[in-house]
Amino acid sequence: MQDKNGGINRRTFLKGSAALATLAVPGAAGASSKEDGVRSLEVWSCGGLAEAFIPANEAWEKQNGVPIAYTGAFAGALGKSLLGSAQTEVFAPRVLKLAKKLKEQGKMLSYRPLCFTKYVLITPKGNPAGIRSIEDLKRSGVKTMFSPDSSPPGGAAVTGLLKKSGVLNEATANAIRMGSCVQHDVADVAAGKCDASVVELRITRLPRYKDAFEIFDIPEEFFPAPPIPFTIGVMKWAKDKRVAEKFVEFICSETGQACFERAGFIPALSEEGRRLAKKYGVNDG
Repeated sequence: MQDKNGGINRRTFLKGSAALATLAVPGAAGASSKEDGVRSLEVWSCGGLAEAFIPANEAWEKQNGVPIAYTGAFAGALGKSLLGSAQTEVFAPRVLKLAKKLKEQGKMLSYRPLCFTKYVLITPKGNPAGIRSIEDLKRSGVKTMFSPDSSPPGGAAVTGLLKKSGVLNEATANAIRMGSCVQHDVADVAAGKCDASVVELRITRLPRYKDAFEIFDIPEEFFPAPPIPFTIGVMKWAKDKRVAEKFVEFICSETGQACFERAGFIPALSEEGRRLAKKYGVNDG
């Protein structure tokens, strides 16, 4: 399947509980080690992590010979299915509360910090409107773009950031586009139709937007806490827990974490990642 830009769409996006139930019926998680003759290890993650997991999975497969059956989809839908009857072997969710809930129910055996996201201010290359800080989104005549209806926590998180920084009313009044898919909507900024927007740094690392933006930091104090951390954990349905744990170790190693850094995330292995893990209480204690 190709996306509209002609690239191969390598994510698996699941829509609705019926699709989730079809993919992950009870007892369907059947992966183990190569030595045991089982074909793959089943890994689910928040869809926003797909651009990092795809190369990381490929590196794992090359090194270990155990294929990964990967699904990247809306974390809320995956989480809801796992809190119900669905099963997988390794899960990397967004929002720490979900990992904690799965652990409390005995469905996730353990979890650890994976990576962290950050929000940035972007403009088209050349920054024609002379944007320098989030305060500039309040200026008259600045054409902004936001995607408030993006899948949670995406749209709501940016709205919360704008509110916390004190620019929500003016910034949204300046909007010439209010969309529902940031990966699609941000093309208007890249094309110069809009002067500025607020997105996760990972959006600027997508291949279609390589070198398309000027990027400015936003003070961390304005970031909404829940969407910042991502975790990864072994689920109770892992057929070979040794292989599942080895995969998690690989993803959290320098090799695996480099894939997440290239995709625009802050690796948990980094000094900054360790600071954020402490700040947001990302531990399995």
